[in-house]
Amino acid sequence: MSQLSLNLVAISIFVITMSALLGPVMRLSPVVPAIATASVLGLAALDTLTWQGRGSTLMLDWLAGFSKEHRARITRHEAGHFLVAHQLGIPVTDYTLSAWEALQKGHPGQGGVQFDTQFLDAELQQGKLSASMLDRLCTIWMAGGAAEAMVYGNAEGGDDDRGKLRALLNQIRFSTADTQQKERLSVLQAKTLLETHWAAYEALVAAMERREPVEECDRIITAAIALPENPSLS
Repeated sequence: MSQLSLNLVAISIFVITMSALLGPVMRLSPVVPAIATASVLGLAALDTLTWQGRGSTLMLDWLAGFSKEHRARITRHEAGHFLVAHQLGIPVTDYTLSAWEALQKGHPGQGGVQFDTQFLDAELQQGKLSASMLDRLCTIWMAGGAAEAMVYGNAEGGDDDRGKLRALLNQIRFSTADTQQKERLSVLQAKTLLETHWAAYEALVAAMERREPVEECDRIITAAIALPENPSLS
């Protein structure tokens, strides 16, 4: 069950408890909180069982979308993934910046940068994952949070990214200490790439805000990096 659905259940339980305690004092008909509670619980169950939590995701995305800073954070977060993937030779196939855009394009979750995973699937089918590929994947996953932290001083997103990294490292039997070290190293590597190509990153952010297609974003990154003077983050 999604976090929002769990929150709805918790709210419903609270409403039932408070109505039982205060209903007689306020002369509130028990039918009113009962109907409200049933409705909320029904929506939570429907969202979980039928929509796999997509409804709650869309609601949270819609509420957060009223904040310009939140929208800017998402763009900068996803631009971090995009730029680092581009520099590490991992093809980006598409990107979305909201759950609604992701739904329209048929992508799962809240949206984000989509990668061509044929290279990864080929290695996994052979029962191996090279150290080089592992390094690139981990660096790309950590790049979104790294970009956020570099701009805002902290990262609000990135839980899913860390979850992917930890799940993969657990699958190949990394210890907890080794996983934490790999995560820290991947953040540092992502920051180095972003700092080195900061002008390209800013150009990419502007392009993604305009919803430029992937091909144009790639061209903009390449052109910005090719400039004689490519200032880094100061």
